[in-house]
Amino acid sequence: MNRRILGTIAIIIFICALVIFVGASHSKRSLLPFMTASVVASNTGPHGPSGYHIVKRIPVKGDGFWDYLAFDAPTHRLFISHGTQVDVLDVTTGNLVGAIPNTPGVHGIAFAPKLNRGFVSAGRAANVVIFNLNTLATIGTVKTGENPDAILYDPATRRVFTMNGRSHDATAIDAATGRVAGTISLPGKPEFAVADGRGNIFVNIEDKSEELRINSKTLKIVAQWPMAPCESPSGLAMDVAHQRLFAGCDNRLLAVMDAKAGRLVTTVPIGDGVDANRFDPILRYVFSSNGQDGTLTVIHEDSPDKYTVVENVPTARGARTMELDPKTHDVFLVTADFGPRPAATPEIPHPRPAPVPGSFVVLLLSR
Repeated sequence: MNRRILGTIAIIIFICALVIFVGASHSKRSLLPFMTASVVASNTGPHGPSGYHIVKRIPVKGDGFWDYLAFDAPTHRLFISHGTQVDVLDVTTGNLVGAIPNTPGVHGIAFAPKLNRGFVSAGRAANVVIFNLNTLATIGTVKTGENPDAILYDPATRRVFTMNGRSHDATAIDAATGRVAGTISLPGKPEFAVADGRGNIFVNIEDKSEELRINSKTLKIVAQWPMAPCESPSGLAMDVAHQRLFAGCDNRLLAVMDAKAGRLVTTVPIGDGVDANRFDPILRYVFSSNGQDGTLTVIHEDSPDKYTVVENVPTARGARTMELDPKTHDVFLVTADFGPRPAATPEIPHPRPAPVPGSFVVLLLSR
């Protein structure tokens, strides 16, 4: 009796092994992708390392301070505000391919691709320089308010908006004609601004810690929201699909705002010295470039109302402004070495140390 049972068990085991072997031989290719996907999924959760690190340092000739960056994805060109001009870098080759001169006190760059035009805010000249996006040749200039700083293009109205820090207003310019369409009085000093493509402009008011929503057609302020506990908001980015604003604050916080309701969703800790923010809708990462700490804070958007700090990637001191390649997901920062800080004066109580000549560099961070 026992022998019969053992024999039966042996036959069953043999048949099962044969079935498994034959099935595996026919489904090996279909099983491998599933297994690979499972392994990848288990190792790339939203709270794991982002993988970002500095892969290249690209020296750029010329001296002086810098401000915003702008990336033209179709041509792989990075536009860099630098001294009294805009340097144009081909990020594929690492070569400078041109410059837009005569932009004293340069701050920001904006593009109107369908019009083949670019726009530069020249703070000390209180104007906007219009240039040909292909040839980089200057087309003309337009007067603005005092010290135009942040600049953006609104595709909904085909207007360019400058945020004028000293005169506390915004200038709206018809991108096609170069004529001023109007001026918007603001309740304080504007910093960065973004457009949602639906006729809304959102602006950080730095000295009031407020967020404004402006109707880009009527040129009227339609909402004014407090951002506490955020202090002195500077950088600003947006998740347009979920209507979330990401504002970098001077007190080492990223404020997440609901762009519809005007409510503060949450705050997330970041590094010190933020001046720029970006959002990658594919990776669902929010970036904060922190010049004082020399870090890039990478935050994952777990949901529109939940955010997790992934890591603080080491960069370099002074790397406070940033741009993102939406296709490769590469991040660009700029900085330089610094000399000793000058003595304070009544006119300049908080002087900045001057950049060391010949040390200006673009930092390329990749995954």
